[in-house]
Amino acid sequence: MSNSTSAMVELMAFQRQTEALSAVAGRLAWDQETVMPRGAAEQRSEEMAAMEAVLHERRTDPRLGEWLDAATPESDREARILELIGREFARASAIPADLATEMARLTSLAQGIWAQARANDAPGDFLPTLDQIVVLKQDEAAALVAAGFGGGDAYDALLDDYEPGMTQAELEALYAEMRPRLVSLREDVLGAENPPAALEGRFPQEMQLRLARACATAFGYDWNRGRLDMAVHPFSSGRWQDSRISTRVVEADPFNCIYSTIHEVGHSSYELGIDPDHAFTPLGRGVSMGVHESQSRIYENQMGRGRAFTGWLYQRMSDMMGGLSVADADAFYRTVNRVQPGYIRTEADEVQYNLHIMMRFDLERDLISGRLAVDDLPEAWNARFLKDFGVAVDRPANGMLQDVHWSVGLFGYFPTYALGNVYAGCLNEAMRAAVPDLDESLARGEAGPGVEWLRENLQRHGGLLPPRELVETATGAAVSPEPLLDYLEEKFGAIYGL
Repeated sequence: MSNSTSAMVELMAFQRQTEALSAVAGRLAWDQETVMPRGAAEQRSEEMAAMEAVLHERRTDPRLGEWLDAATPESDREARILELIGREFARASAIPADLATEMARLTSLAQGIWAQARANDAPGDFLPTLDQIVVLKQDEAAALVAAGFGGGDAYDALLDDYEPGMTQAELEALYAEMRPRLVSLREDVLGAENPPAALEGRFPQEMQLRLARACATAFGYDWNRGRLDMAVHPFSSGRWQDSRISTRVVEADPFNCIYSTIHEVGHSSYELGIDPDHAFTPLGRGVSMGVHESQSRIYENQMGRGRAFTGWLYQRMSDMMGGLSVADADAFYRTVNRVQPGYIRTEADEVQYNLHIMMRFDLERDLISGRLAVDDLPEAWNARFLKDFGVAVDRPANGMLQDVHWSVGLFGYFPTYALGNVYAGCLNEAMRAAVPDLDESLARGEAGPGVEWLRENLQRHGGLLPPRELVETATGAAVSPEPLLDYLEEKFGAIYGL
């Protein structure tokens, strides 16, 4: 065996164990958000810190550099694996071990502090912890910049972890292109006569969860490799043969549970749809959070909120409840897609969702740069929300406490949601052209043809291609916001008679 071949074999064996340990750490985080006893938060923070210490040591092991130098790829697949391992090695090596460990410990503890502060509408109970997290993220960003990441910009260095190759300058240009059409559409919609009626009634938890499971099945969720649980903030977790989802229930709003579930099925199905040959390698996970979000959003919106699928959903809900407050399937479709002022990002309609993301993008950039102090965040949030949405925030749980992301240190993550919507717009256009009878299947509660197209053209590749190249290969066209904006204007123009 040549030195190059030996290096590749040893590197892949080492990486396999690192990937397995990373999956174990992810399962600890899933457990914490779903079934862990509330009194175990302090212990779990120590467990997470210990796991991060082990993982950081492996990700910075000097042998990685030696193997990377010695290994010669014999295929494009091996070359991509070496590229991704090298990138992770460089990022991990830039961050001091004690910083990585402390970040894991603090963010594990912070999740419980955030959840309690949110329940109590008490931002002052969370802000001191958030301040510590921001300081650690600023230190992390500085270390990455010093190592050459982010082109000298702290926020870009953090963003690159979630959407490799993306910069805030590109996002600013993208948002500047999107905002005028989104704002104009929102104004036209909110000013329209005869808006859709709200769905009235109380929808018991047991019924909502039965519906959620039925919707997950309709979108091809593999129950043999997944499960559905409850969480404060819905999420998915895991990969390969074990990818789990969670949802939440509000008895007056069944769409919250149903569409959160479909959204997380999109995330989870991406992980479960990756070629099994990529398991336990860097190729065996979603290539970026923007691409990940494209899957959750196209499942939830372009397929799940379309007229065809909502017709099936209307019948299922009506049968369970013995009738609904809306007259028929057409009225139900309009109700599902009702646009109204609201506080909560995860409950936002398609027209306004990206505006929520643009606001968070600006606020978190200001936090990382130091232009905004953590203590001033509640006031800054409320002022910006009023400016962007014309509504005064009524309480902190509907304001800066609503999202879990900052409590777990996910700075640079929010922009990928809007980017994912753009990717989803491109993918939907290509999918509809390739599967012209998709709506016939969706009307029967069968999303299979669309799911199969996404799996074949995008999901199975995992990390094999960079994010933008992957989307452009799947669609055969350059990434652009035009398909998304055209889709939104056509859909909501018809619903609101514009």
